[in-house]
Amino acid sequence: MAFDSLTDKLSNIFKRLRGQARITESNIDEMLKEIRIALLEADVNFKVVKNFLENVKQKAIGQDVVGKINPSQLIVKIVHDEIVDLLGGTDCELNVKKSPSTIMLVGLQGTGKTTTAAKLANFLKNKQKKKVLLTACDVYRPAAIDQLGQLAKSIGVDMFTMGTSVSPVEISLKAKQKAIDEDYDVVIIDTAGRLSIDEQLMEELTLIKKAVNPEEVFFLVDSASGQDTYNTANIFNEKVGLTGFIMSKFDGDARGGSALSIRYLTHLPIKFIGVGEKVGDLDIFHPDRMADRILGMGDVVTLVEKAQEQFDEKEAKKTVNKMLNGSFNLDDMLAQMKQVNKLGSLGGILKLIPGMPKITPEQQAYAEKEMRTFEIVINSMTKEERQHPEILKFSRKQRICLGSGKTMQDINKVLKKYEQSKQMMEQMAKMRKNGGGGFPGNFPGGGFPGGGFPGNFPGGFGR
Repeated sequence: MAFDSLTDKLSNIFKRLRGQARITESNIDEMLKEIRIALLEADVNFKVVKNFLENVKQKAIGQDVVGKINPSQLIVKIVHDEIVDLLGGTDCELNVKKSPSTIMLVGLQGTGKTTTAAKLANFLKNKQKKKVLLTACDVYRPAAIDQLGQLAKSIGVDMFTMGTSVSPVEISLKAKQKAIDEDYDVVIIDTAGRLSIDEQLMEELTLIKKAVNPEEVFFLVDSASGQDTYNTANIFNEKVGLTGFIMSKFDGDARGGSALSIRYLTHLPIKFIGVGEKVGDLDIFHPDRMADRILGMGDVVTLVEKAQEQFDEKEAKKTVNKMLNGSFNLDDMLAQMKQVNKLGSLGGILKLIPGMPKITPEQQAYAEKEMRTFEIVINSMTKEERQHPEILKFSRKQRICLGSGKTMQDINKVLKKYEQSKQMMEQMAKMRKNGGGGFPGNFPGGGFPGGGFPGNFPGGFGR
Protein backbone atom coordinates (compact mmCIF):
# COMPACT_ATOMS: atom_id res chain seq x y z
CA MET A 1 0.00 0.00 0.00
CA ALA A 2 1.14 3.54 -0.77
CA PHE A 3 3.03 5.31 2.04
CA ASP A 4 3.92 2.11 3.94
CA SER A 5 7.61 2.93 3.94
CA LEU A 6 7.03 6.61 4.79
CA THR A 7 4.69 5.69 7.66
CA ASP A 8 7.29 3.40 9.23
CA LYS A 9 10.06 6.01 8.97
CA LEU A 10 7.96 8.86 10.35
CA SER A 11 6.82 6.70 13.28
CA ASN A 12 10.44 5.96 14.20
CA ILE A 13 11.38 9.65 13.95
CA PHE A 14 8.55 10.73 16.26
CA LYS A 15 9.40 8.05 18.82
CA ARG A 16 12.84 9.54 19.30
CA LEU A 17 11.32 12.89 20.30
CA ARG A 18 9.47 11.43 23.27
CA GLY A 19 10.66 12.44 26.71
CA GLN A 20 12.04 15.81 25.65
CA ALA A 21 10.50 18.70 27.57
CA ARG A 22 10.66 21.27 24.81
CA ILE A 23 11.03 21.56 21.09
CA THR A 24 14.25 23.47 20.35
CA GLU A 25 15.88 24.58 17.12
CA SER A 26 18.51 21.89 17.66
CA ASN A 27 16.20 18.91 18.02
CA ILE A 28 13.77 20.21 15.37
CA ASP A 29 16.60 20.53 12.82
CA GLU A 30 17.71 16.98 13.48
CA MET A 31 14.15 15.69 13.13
CA LEU A 32 13.46 17.71 9.97
CA LYS A 33 16.61 16.36 8.37
CA GLU A 34 15.33 12.82 8.90
CA ILE A 35 11.84 13.74 7.66
CA ARG A 36 13.43 15.29 4.57
CA ILE A 37 15.25 12.03 3.79
CA ALA A 38 12.07 10.00 4.39
CA LEU A 39 10.01 12.21 2.06
CA LEU A 40 12.62 12.19 -0.72
CA GLU A 41 12.93 8.39 -0.46
CA ALA A 42 9.13 8.25 -0.81
CA ASP A 43 9.62 10.04 -4.16
CA VAL A 44 8.09 13.34 -3.04
CA ASN A 45 9.17 16.24 -5.26
CA PHE A 46 12.08 18.22 -3.73
CA LYS A 47 10.23 21.57 -4.07
CA VAL A 48 7.33 20.12 -2.13
CA VAL A 49 9.67 18.74 0.55
CA LYS A 50 11.40 22.11 0.96
CA ASN A 51 8.14 24.04 1.37
CA PHE A 52 6.70 21.39 3.71
CA LEU A 53 9.70 21.40 6.06
CA GLU A 54 9.85 25.20 6.20
CA ASN A 55 6.21 25.33 7.28
CA VAL A 56 6.68 22.61 9.92
CA LYS A 57 9.77 24.31 11.37
CA GLN A 58 8.11 27.71 11.51
CA LYS A 59 5.15 26.30 13.45
CA ALA A 60 7.16 24.01 15.72
CA ILE A 61 10.10 26.04 17.08
CA GLY A 62 9.50 27.46 20.55
CA GLN A 63 6.24 25.57 21.11
CA ASP A 64 5.92 24.65 24.78
CA VAL A 65 4.87 21.20 25.83
CA VAL A 66 1.61 21.61 27.73
CA GLY A 67 0.21 19.18 30.32
CA LYS A 68 0.50 15.58 29.18
CA ILE A 69 1.36 16.52 25.60
CA ASN A 70 4.90 15.50 24.66
CA PRO A 71 7.01 16.92 21.80
CA SER A 72 6.35 13.97 19.52
CA GLN A 73 2.58 14.43 19.87
CA LEU A 74 2.87 18.13 19.14
CA ILE A 75 5.03 17.52 16.09
CA VAL A 76 2.65 14.83 14.84
CA LYS A 77 -0.19 17.37 15.05
CA ILE A 78 1.81 19.98 13.12
CA VAL A 79 2.99 17.45 10.50
CA HIS A 80 -0.55 16.06 10.20
CA ASP A 81 -2.02 19.51 9.51
CA GLU A 82 0.69 20.27 6.94
CA ILE A 83 0.07 16.95 5.14
CA VAL A 84 -3.66 17.71 5.02
CA ASP A 85 -2.88 21.11 3.46
CA LEU A 86 -0.45 19.49 1.03
CA LEU A 87 -3.14 17.03 -0.08
CA GLY A 88 -5.72 19.74 -0.69
CA GLY A 89 -7.18 20.54 2.71
CA THR A 90 -10.80 19.62 2.04
CA ASP A 91 -12.72 17.01 0.05
CA CYS A 92 -13.70 17.90 -3.52
CA GLU A 93 -17.11 16.72 -4.68
CA LEU A 94 -17.64 15.05 -8.03
CA ASN A 95 -19.30 17.48 -10.43
CA VAL A 96 -22.21 15.40 -11.75
CA LYS A 97 -25.20 17.53 -10.74
CA LYS A 98 -26.13 18.33 -14.34
CA SER A 99 -27.94 15.61 -16.29
CA PRO A 100 -26.37 14.24 -18.36
CA SER A 101 -22.92 15.05 -16.99
CA THR A 102 -19.81 13.97 -18.87
CA ILE A 103 -16.58 12.63 -17.35
CA MET A 104 -13.52 12.26 -19.55
CA LEU A 105 -10.60 10.04 -18.52
CA VAL A 106 -7.18 10.87 -19.99
CA GLY A 107 -3.59 9.77 -19.45
CA LEU A 108 -0.75 7.70 -20.78
CA GLN A 109 -1.11 4.07 -21.76
CA GLY A 110 -0.85 1.56 -18.93
CA THR A 111 -2.17 3.74 -16.10
CA GLY A 112 -5.46 1.81 -15.85
CA LYS A 113 -7.93 4.14 -17.61
CA THR A 114 -10.26 1.41 -18.88
CA THR A 115 -10.47 -0.39 -15.54
CA THR A 116 -10.87 2.93 -13.72
CA ALA A 117 -13.70 3.94 -16.08
CA ALA A 118 -15.58 0.82 -14.98
CA LYS A 119 -14.75 1.44 -11.30
CA LEU A 120 -16.07 5.00 -11.59
CA ALA A 121 -19.23 3.75 -13.32
CA ASN A 122 -19.75 1.21 -10.55
CA PHE A 123 -19.25 3.92 -7.90
CA LEU A 124 -21.78 6.26 -9.55
CA LYS A 125 -24.31 3.48 -10.06
CA ASN A 126 -24.17 1.97 -6.57
CA LYS A 127 -23.30 4.92 -4.33
CA GLN A 128 -24.95 7.82 -6.12
CA LYS A 129 -27.73 5.87 -7.89
CA LYS A 130 -26.84 7.29 -11.30
CA LYS A 131 -27.72 5.82 -14.68
CA VAL A 132 -24.31 5.57 -16.36
CA LEU A 133 -23.21 5.14 -19.99
CA LEU A 134 -19.65 3.95 -20.54
CA THR A 135 -18.18 5.09 -23.86
CA ALA A 136 -15.32 3.32 -25.67
CA CYS A 137 -13.23 5.94 -27.47
CA ASP A 138 -9.95 4.03 -27.60
CA VAL A 139 -10.18 2.99 -31.26
CA TYR A 140 -6.46 2.17 -31.53
CA ARG A 141 -6.50 -0.73 -29.12
CA PRO A 142 -9.35 -3.16 -29.98
CA ALA A 143 -8.73 -5.02 -26.73
CA ALA A 144 -9.71 -1.86 -24.85
CA ILE A 145 -13.23 -1.95 -26.33
CA ASP A 146 -13.61 -5.65 -25.48
CA GLN A 147 -12.26 -5.06 -21.97
CA LEU A 148 -14.62 -2.16 -21.34
CA GLY A 149 -17.55 -4.22 -22.67
CA GLN A 150 -16.80 -7.10 -20.32
CA LEU A 151 -16.41 -4.77 -17.35
CA ALA A 152 -19.63 -2.93 -18.20
CA LYS A 153 -21.50 -6.23 -18.36
CA SER A 154 -20.07 -7.37 -15.02
CA ILE A 155 -21.39 -4.25 -13.21
CA GLY A 156 -24.68 -3.97 -15.09
CA VAL A 157 -23.89 -0.71 -16.90
CA ASP A 158 -24.50 0.08 -20.58
CA MET A 159 -21.59 0.64 -22.96
CA PHE A 160 -21.62 2.65 -26.19
CA THR A 161 -19.24 1.73 -29.00
CA MET A 162 -19.04 2.29 -32.74
CA GLY A 163 -16.04 0.05 -33.32
CA THR A 164 -12.58 1.07 -34.49
CA SER A 165 -13.42 2.64 -37.86
CA VAL A 166 -15.16 5.74 -36.46
CA SER A 167 -13.32 8.75 -35.02
CA PRO A 168 -13.30 9.14 -31.21
CA VAL A 169 -14.82 12.62 -31.58
CA GLU A 170 -17.85 11.26 -33.42
CA ILE A 171 -18.21 8.39 -30.95
CA SER A 172 -18.20 10.79 -28.00
CA LEU A 173 -20.78 13.07 -29.68
CA LYS A 174 -23.10 10.15 -30.46
CA ALA A 175 -22.70 8.83 -26.91
CA LYS A 176 -23.70 12.18 -25.43
CA GLN A 177 -26.72 12.39 -27.72
CA LYS A 178 -27.74 8.88 -26.67
CA ALA A 179 -27.44 9.98 -23.03
CA ILE A 180 -29.74 12.95 -23.71
CA ASP A 181 -32.29 10.89 -25.63
CA GLU A 182 -32.38 7.99 -23.15
CA ASP A 183 -32.13 9.92 -19.87
CA TYR A 184 -28.68 8.83 -18.69
CA ASP A 185 -27.27 10.76 -15.74
CA VAL A 186 -23.56 10.40 -16.52
CA VAL A 187 -21.45 9.63 -19.60
CA ILE A 188 -17.92 8.32 -18.94
CA ILE A 189 -15.53 8.56 -21.89
CA ASP A 190 -12.58 6.17 -21.94
CA THR A 191 -9.99 7.79 -24.20
CA ALA A 192 -6.88 6.36 -25.84
CA GLY A 193 -3.44 6.63 -24.31
CA ARG A 194 0.08 6.51 -25.67
CA LEU A 195 3.39 5.32 -24.31
CA SER A 196 4.51 8.95 -24.46
CA ILE A 197 2.94 12.32 -25.22
CA ASP A 198 2.51 13.12 -28.94
CA GLU A 199 0.71 15.79 -30.97
CA GLN A 200 -1.89 13.37 -32.38
CA LEU A 201 -2.97 12.29 -28.89
CA MET A 202 -3.30 15.84 -27.61
CA GLU A 203 -5.14 17.05 -30.69
CA GLU A 204 -7.62 14.19 -30.40
CA LEU A 205 -8.28 14.83 -26.70
CA THR A 206 -8.71 18.56 -27.35
CA LEU A 207 -11.29 17.87 -30.08
CA ILE A 208 -13.21 15.44 -27.85
CA LYS A 209 -13.32 17.99 -25.06
CA LYS A 210 -14.56 20.74 -27.40
CA ALA A 211 -17.22 18.39 -28.78
CA VAL A 212 -18.76 17.18 -25.49
CA ASN A 213 -17.75 19.95 -23.02
CA PRO A 214 -17.22 17.56 -20.07
CA GLU A 215 -17.88 18.59 -16.47
CA GLU A 216 -14.87 16.58 -15.30
CA VAL A 217 -11.58 15.74 -17.04
CA PHE A 218 -9.58 13.33 -14.89
CA PHE A 219 -5.93 12.51 -15.43
CA LEU A 220 -5.03 8.96 -14.38
CA VAL A 221 -1.85 8.84 -12.30
CA ASP A 222 -0.08 5.54 -11.68
CA SER A 223 0.85 5.71 -7.98
CA ALA A 224 4.14 3.94 -8.72
CA SER A 225 5.19 6.52 -11.30
CA GLY A 226 8.13 8.78 -10.60
CA GLN A 227 8.98 12.46 -10.84
CA ASP A 228 8.14 12.70 -14.56
CA THR A 229 4.45 12.31 -13.69
CA TYR A 230 4.20 15.96 -12.68
CA ASN A 231 5.63 17.17 -16.00
CA THR A 232 3.24 14.91 -17.91
CA ALA A 233 0.25 16.07 -15.84
CA ASN A 234 1.15 19.71 -16.47
CA ILE A 235 1.31 19.15 -20.23
CA PHE A 236 -2.11 17.45 -20.21
CA ASN A 237 -3.47 20.27 -18.08
CA GLU A 238 -2.15 22.95 -20.46
CA LYS A 239 -3.44 21.21 -23.57
CA VAL A 240 -6.72 19.68 -22.38
CA GLY A 241 -7.60 21.45 -19.13
CA LEU A 242 -7.87 18.99 -16.25
CA THR A 243 -10.27 19.19 -13.30
CA GLY A 244 -8.54 16.64 -11.09
CA PHE A 245 -6.71 13.35 -10.65
CA ILE A 246 -7.47 9.72 -9.97
CA MET A 247 -4.57 7.81 -8.41
CA SER A 248 -4.58 4.26 -9.76
CA LYS A 249 -2.80 1.22 -8.28
CA PHE A 250 -2.68 2.87 -4.86
CA ASP A 251 -2.52 -0.55 -3.23
CA GLY A 252 0.65 -1.58 -5.02
CA ASP A 253 3.39 0.95 -4.30
CA ALA A 254 4.98 1.58 -0.89
CA ARG A 255 6.21 5.10 -1.66
CA GLY A 256 3.21 7.20 -2.71
CA GLY A 257 5.23 10.37 -3.28
CA SER A 258 3.25 11.34 -6.38
CA ALA A 259 0.10 11.78 -4.27
CA LEU A 260 1.88 14.14 -1.88
CA SER A 261 3.38 16.18 -4.73
CA ILE A 262 0.86 16.42 -7.52
CA ARG A 263 -1.71 18.52 -5.66
CA TYR A 264 0.90 21.09 -4.62
CA LEU A 265 2.55 21.29 -8.05
CA THR A 266 -0.61 21.48 -10.18
CA HIS A 267 -3.13 23.03 -7.74
CA LEU A 268 -5.65 20.40 -8.88
CA PRO A 269 -7.41 18.01 -6.47
CA ILE A 270 -7.07 14.25 -6.17
CA LYS A 271 -10.66 12.99 -6.26
CA PHE A 272 -10.36 9.19 -6.18
CA ILE A 273 -7.83 6.46 -5.42
CA GLY A 274 -7.84 2.94 -6.83
CA VAL A 275 -7.18 0.54 -3.95
CA GLY A 276 -7.41 -2.85 -5.66
CA GLU A 277 -8.17 -4.75 -8.84
CA LYS A 278 -11.91 -5.29 -8.30
CA VAL A 279 -14.51 -2.91 -9.76
CA GLY A 280 -15.54 -1.91 -6.25
CA ASP A 281 -12.00 -0.88 -5.29
CA LEU A 282 -12.33 2.87 -5.83
CA ASP A 283 -12.39 5.22 -2.84
CA ILE A 284 -13.13 8.92 -2.55
CA PHE A 285 -9.93 10.77 -1.65
CA HIS A 286 -10.15 12.45 1.78
CA PRO A 287 -7.02 14.54 2.59
CA ASP A 288 -7.53 14.36 6.37
CA ARG A 289 -8.07 10.60 6.39
CA MET A 290 -5.04 10.05 4.15
CA ALA A 291 -2.92 12.15 6.54
CA ASP A 292 -4.12 9.88 9.38
CA ARG A 293 -3.00 6.81 7.44
CA ILE A 294 0.38 8.29 6.53
CA LEU A 295 1.07 8.96 10.22
CA GLY A 296 -0.05 5.47 11.28
CA MET A 297 -3.28 6.64 12.96
CA GLY A 298 -5.55 4.35 10.95
CA ASP A 299 -8.79 5.42 9.34
CA VAL A 300 -11.75 4.24 11.38
CA VAL A 301 -14.25 6.44 9.52
CA THR A 302 -13.46 4.75 6.19
CA LEU A 303 -13.57 1.33 7.86
CA VAL A 304 -17.03 1.99 9.31
CA GLU A 305 -18.25 3.34 5.96
CA LYS A 306 -17.04 0.19 4.21
CA ALA A 307 -18.72 -1.94 6.87
CA GLN A 308 -22.02 -0.08 6.52
CA GLU A 309 -21.92 -0.58 2.76
CA GLN A 310 -21.07 -4.26 2.86
CA PHE A 311 -22.65 -5.64 6.03
CA ASP A 312 -26.28 -6.67 6.24
CA GLU A 313 -27.57 -4.89 9.37
CA LYS A 314 -30.24 -7.50 10.12
CA GLU A 315 -27.75 -10.34 9.80
CA ALA A 316 -25.26 -8.43 11.97
CA LYS A 317 -27.81 -7.99 14.75
CA LYS A 318 -28.82 -11.63 14.45
CA THR A 319 -25.17 -12.68 14.83
CA VAL A 320 -24.71 -10.43 17.88
CA ASN A 321 -27.78 -11.96 19.52
CA LYS A 322 -26.41 -15.44 18.89
CA MET A 323 -23.15 -14.44 20.51
CA LEU A 324 -25.02 -13.12 23.56
CA ASN A 325 -27.13 -16.22 24.07
CA GLY A 326 -24.33 -18.70 23.34
CA SER A 327 -25.81 -20.20 20.14
CA PHE A 328 -22.96 -19.04 17.85
CA ASN A 329 -22.12 -21.90 15.43
CA LEU A 330 -19.85 -22.65 12.47
CA ASP A 331 -22.37 -21.19 9.98
CA ASP A 332 -22.16 -17.89 11.86
CA MET A 333 -18.37 -17.98 11.92
CA LEU A 334 -18.30 -18.58 8.16
CA ALA A 335 -20.80 -15.77 7.56
CA GLN A 336 -18.57 -13.37 9.51
CA MET A 337 -15.52 -14.40 7.51
CA LYS A 338 -17.35 -13.70 4.27
CA GLN A 339 -18.48 -10.29 5.49
CA VAL A 340 -14.96 -9.31 6.49
CA ASN A 341 -13.68 -10.48 3.08
CA LYS A 342 -16.03 -7.96 1.44
CA LEU A 343 -14.13 -5.14 3.13
CA GLY A 344 -11.00 -5.85 1.11
CA SER A 345 -7.60 -7.37 1.80
CA LEU A 346 -6.67 -8.28 5.35
CA GLY A 347 -3.65 -5.98 5.31
CA GLY A 348 -5.82 -3.14 4.04
CA ILE A 349 -8.33 -3.62 6.87
CA LEU A 350 -5.60 -3.63 9.52
CA LYS A 351 -4.19 -0.34 8.20
CA LEU A 352 -7.53 1.32 8.91
CA ILE A 353 -7.53 0.27 12.58
CA PRO A 354 -5.36 2.43 14.89
CA GLY A 355 -2.72 0.48 16.80
CA MET A 356 -3.10 -2.74 14.85
CA PRO A 357 0.06 -4.66 13.98
CA LYS A 358 1.52 -4.42 10.52
CA ILE A 359 1.61 -7.76 8.73
CA THR A 360 3.99 -8.91 6.04
CA PRO A 361 2.76 -10.03 2.59
CA GLU A 362 3.69 -13.57 3.62
CA GLN A 363 1.55 -13.36 6.78
CA GLN A 364 -1.35 -11.92 4.79
CA ALA A 365 -1.08 -14.67 2.16
CA TYR A 366 -0.98 -17.31 4.91
CA ALA A 367 -4.04 -15.85 6.68
CA GLU A 368 -6.03 -15.58 3.46
CA LYS A 369 -5.08 -19.14 2.48
CA GLU A 370 -6.20 -20.39 5.88
CA MET A 371 -9.50 -18.50 5.58
CA ARG A 372 -10.13 -20.27 2.25
CA THR A 373 -9.32 -23.58 3.92
CA PHE A 374 -11.78 -22.77 6.72
CA GLU A 375 -14.51 -22.09 4.18
CA ILE A 376 -13.86 -25.32 2.26
CA VAL A 377 -13.86 -27.38 5.47
CA ILE A 378 -17.05 -25.83 6.86
CA ASN A 379 -18.86 -26.18 3.51
CA SER A 380 -17.96 -29.89 3.52
CA MET A 381 -19.90 -30.42 6.76
CA THR A 382 -23.58 -31.30 7.01
CA LYS A 383 -26.04 -28.72 8.27
CA GLU A 384 -26.29 -30.58 11.57
CA GLU A 385 -22.50 -30.64 11.99
CA ARG A 386 -22.21 -26.90 11.33
CA GLN A 387 -24.90 -26.14 13.88
CA HIS A 388 -23.65 -28.66 16.45
CA PRO A 389 -19.85 -28.99 16.09
CA GLU A 390 -19.69 -31.07 19.27
CA ILE A 391 -20.91 -34.13 17.31
CA LEU A 392 -17.81 -34.09 15.09
CA LYS A 393 -16.06 -37.28 16.11
CA PHE A 394 -13.31 -39.17 14.25
CA SER A 395 -15.51 -40.91 11.65
CA ARG A 396 -17.27 -37.67 10.69
CA LYS A 397 -13.92 -35.85 10.46
CA GLN A 398 -12.61 -38.57 8.13
CA ARG A 399 -15.61 -38.06 5.84
CA ILE A 400 -15.02 -34.28 5.82
CA CYS A 401 -11.34 -34.86 4.95
CA LEU A 402 -12.33 -36.95 1.94
CA GLY A 403 -14.99 -34.49 0.83
CA SER A 404 -12.90 -31.36 1.21
CA GLY A 405 -9.48 -32.65 0.19
CA LYS A 406 -8.09 -31.29 3.46
CA THR A 407 -6.21 -32.99 6.28
CA MET A 408 -7.34 -33.99 9.76
CA GLN A 409 -5.07 -31.21 11.05
CA ASP A 410 -7.05 -28.67 8.98
CA ILE A 411 -10.33 -29.94 10.43
CA ASN A 412 -9.03 -29.73 13.99
CA LYS A 413 -7.65 -26.23 13.39
CA VAL A 414 -11.09 -25.01 12.30
CA LEU A 415 -12.69 -26.49 15.39
CA LYS A 416 -9.98 -25.07 17.66
CA LYS A 417 -10.50 -21.57 16.24
CA TYR A 418 -14.25 -21.98 16.66
CA GLU A 419 -13.84 -22.95 20.32
CA GLN A 420 -11.54 -19.99 20.92
CA SER A 421 -14.11 -17.69 19.31
CA LYS A 422 -16.93 -19.17 21.35
CA GLN A 423 -15.01 -18.82 24.62
CA MET A 424 -14.14 -15.21 23.90
CA MET A 425 -17.75 -14.43 23.03
CA GLU A 426 -18.97 -16.04 26.25
CA GLN A 427 -16.55 -13.80 28.15
CA MET A 428 -17.79 -10.77 26.23
CA ALA A 429 -21.39 -11.70 26.98
CA LYS A 430 -20.58 -11.85 30.71
CA MET A 431 -18.82 -8.49 30.53
CA ARG A 432 -21.84 -6.99 28.79
CA LYS A 433 -24.22 -8.29 31.45
CA ASN A 434 -21.94 -6.87 34.13
CA GLY A 435 -21.84 -3.48 32.42
CA GLY A 436 -18.31 -3.99 31.10
CA GLY A 437 -18.94 -3.05 27.46
CA GLY A 438 -19.78 -4.82 24.24
CA PHE A 439 -17.99 -6.79 21.58
CA PRO A 440 -14.65 -5.73 20.14
CA GLY A 441 -15.07 -2.17 18.94
CA ASN A 442 -18.86 -2.63 18.65
CA PHE A 443 -17.98 -3.28 15.03
CA PRO A 444 -20.89 -4.07 12.67
CA GLY A 445 -21.21 -7.81 12.51
CA GLY A 446 -20.23 -8.29 16.13
CA GLY A 447 -16.47 -8.44 15.74
CA PHE A 448 -14.13 -10.20 13.37
CA PRO A 449 -14.12 -13.91 12.65
CA GLY A 450 -12.06 -16.04 14.92
CA GLY A 451 -12.54 -13.82 17.94
CA GLY A 452 -10.82 -10.59 16.95
CA PHE A 453 -7.37 -9.41 15.86
CA PRO A 454 -4.73 -10.49 15.85
CA GLY A 455 -4.13 -13.78 17.66
CA ASN A 456 -7.44 -15.55 17.09
CA PHE A 457 -7.90 -14.51 13.48
CA PRO A 458 -7.68 -17.39 11.00
CA GLY A 459 -4.01 -17.54 10.19
CA GLY A 460 -3.08 -15.94 13.54
CA PHE A 461 -0.37 -13.40 12.78
CA GLY A 462 1.50 -14.10 15.98
CA ARG A 463 1.65 -17.85 15.38
